[in-house]
Amino acid sequence: MESRNKTRISEFLLLGFSGEPEIQPLIFGLFLSMYLITVFGNLLIILVVSLDPHLHTPMYFFLSNLSFVDICFIFTTIPKMLWNIQTQNKAITYEDCIIQMYFFILFVCLDDFLLTAMAYDRFVAICRPLHYTVIMNSRLCGLLVLVSWVMSALNSLLQSLMVFQLSFCTDLEIPHFFCEINQMVQLACSDTFFNDMLFYFAAGMFGFITLTGILYSYSKTVSSIGGISSAQGKYKAFSTCASHLSMVCLFYCTTLGVYLSSAATQISHSSATASVMYTVVTPMLNPFIYSLRNKDIKRALERIIEMAATKVQMFWG
Repeated sequence: MESRNKTRISEFLLLGFSGEPEIQPLIFGLFLSMYLITVFGNLLIILVVSLDPHLHTPMYFFLSNLSFVDICFIFTTIPKMLWNIQTQNKAITYEDCIIQMYFFILFVCLDDFLLTAMAYDRFVAICRPLHYTVIMNSRLCGLLVLVSWVMSALNSLLQSLMVFQLSFCTDLEIPHFFCEINQMVQLACSDTFFNDMLFYFAAGMFGFITLTGILYSYSKTVSSIGGISSAQGKYKAFSTCASHLSMVCLFYCTTLGVYLSSAATQISHSSATASVMYTVVTPMLNPFIYSLRNKDIKRALERIIEMAATKVQMFWG
């Protein structure tokens, strides 16, 4: 029975946000704009960090990695949604759905780990300033990123393989704009007990560990900032954490809000709408938060623009 169900499944239907044809061009334009802003904004951060030697520090190393992950994150979901709207075809093949789910889980976990690594970096910079260069050496930074990729990939692979073992019947409509794991599990005909346990165990373990690490780092950081005597010193110390803290609050609050609300209520299009906050809006705001509030990024961007203008003048000279 299970094998027969599996061979019969060839595709799912991504219902997206609304079935009304007159709204589809508006949705297409909105998400295409957010997609382009996210890609070009994060690419700009990667370019600036790579070209300016002043930004070759652990903080900006993690930031450039986060920007790369955010580009991959939004690339996992939005292009397929835009293609479906453009072609007026909501179908996604079974294999593509599993692949999309795999990469989605991978990049969500990577976001968690990288935000935690950045919190630890700020903790060391403020609480252990004299030992910062010794502790946050290039070997440790590379190791933190490598461990993040390995742990995220293993978790994503295990989750995807568990879903791959499920059998599906006739109801193959996913009320979402991408193949979200909870939605797929709920469509299964076979027993999903182990899938549910694995999902909540992984979410609890990774989410609890990363969030606890971030909260602990910032509790110590705030305590150290409070011990600084001058107001200028406090402001300078806090300003180095403000951008990252904004990203942490935005990412975790929206993610927890979506999954806690979906666990308490029936799955509907409102879940897809709420998911836009952490799947699209958060990666899009990352370049703005780090560039508008960060003097180092602004100065580096100005230097790059000046160098580019000088080379253009010399070329046309």
